[in-house]
Amino acid sequence: MGHVYNFSAGPAALPREVMQRAREEFLDVNGTGLAALEMSHRSKSFIAIAEQAEADLRELMNIPANYKVLFLQGGATMQFGMIPLNLLQGKNKADYFLTGHWSARAVDDARRLCEVNLAVDASDNGFTRLPPSGEWRLDGDAAYVHYTPNETIHGLEFHEIPETGGVPLVADMSSNILSRPVDVTRFGLIYAGAQKNIGPSGLTVVIVREDLLKGIPAGYPSMLDYALHAQAGSMYNTPPTLAWYLAGLVFDWLKRQGGVAAIEQVNIRKAAKLYEYIDGSGFYSNPVEKPYRSRMNVPFRIADESLHAKFVQEAEAAGLRNLEGHRAVGGMRASIYNAMPEEGVDALIEFMREFARRHG
Repeated sequence: MGHVYNFSAGPAALPREVMQRAREEFLDVNGTGLAALEMSHRSKSFIAIAEQAEADLRELMNIPANYKVLFLQGGATMQFGMIPLNLLQGKNKADYFLTGHWSARAVDDARRLCEVNLAVDASDNGFTRLPPSGEWRLDGDAAYVHYTPNETIHGLEFHEIPETGGVPLVADMSSNILSRPVDVTRFGLIYAGAQKNIGPSGLTVVIVREDLLKGIPAGYPSMLDYALHAQAGSMYNTPPTLAWYLAGLVFDWLKRQGGVAAIEQVNIRKAAKLYEYIDGSGFYSNPVEKPYRSRMNVPFRIADESLHAKFVQEAEAAGLRNLEGHRAVGGMRASIYNAMPEEGVDALIEFMREFARRHG
């Protein structure tokens, strides 16, 4: 088989250069004679790896000094509960934008801990567009505003940061972090599961403004307290050392690509050419209205749904892996995160064109 392109939504492809470097360093990182997965997290060798990874992420995202960067476990799903525990601070209401599957999951967990005001609810249009800001129902007394900038399943993305009138803005950037420049100062807290644009699963990055680190109510486990993790330098317990190391390699790779602004231009080209082909094919379709389409996750369908399974099967045989859509929506989905090279998207389009020729 020739080259394989992995279109998985997550765990997703890592840059090939990163995997090659990790293979070369697997038994000996930085001349230590140790693998990253067997280093003590408190050793000087691993502390150096951890500090370099944080420094590179701060540089890539221009993270100000008054924000803490945490490398945690539990995935983004753990943050669904940690955020209200840490940010309510005596209030009992938070604003949420409901724009797809993962924001719905965040809403469900928040409702266990507080009153949720749906400032935006895009379920009535099938998560295919966002209402204009004039229709948002923000509550000025909310403790924070939570949104998911990119919905991996429905393929809907915010292309502007919401204005919240001074209420801390919280973003689940799991699937589009580092894919475009963002002004971190617009946010109270950013979190991201690593397994899409950062590294392997098992690691979650949290970027949180220091003034929001006020602890959690009594009676909850200490592991849920951002302040304790910040005080301990993300080593309140043993962190996911191998994932942290690999994230550092990804950050270094991204810097060598020219940084976030440079990779954004690649992402724009990749998404534009894939959507252009889908829209002009007369065979495939994408349900999301053009202004809200994701650059990272492109769901698509064939009018004759009986062809979906054949499409996935033939794509797999052609080295185009993990194109089956999420079970919640069906169809197909191409996840084209930072690590997906432009030639991978070109190969997918060529396969789609040939498939349509034979079955259209």
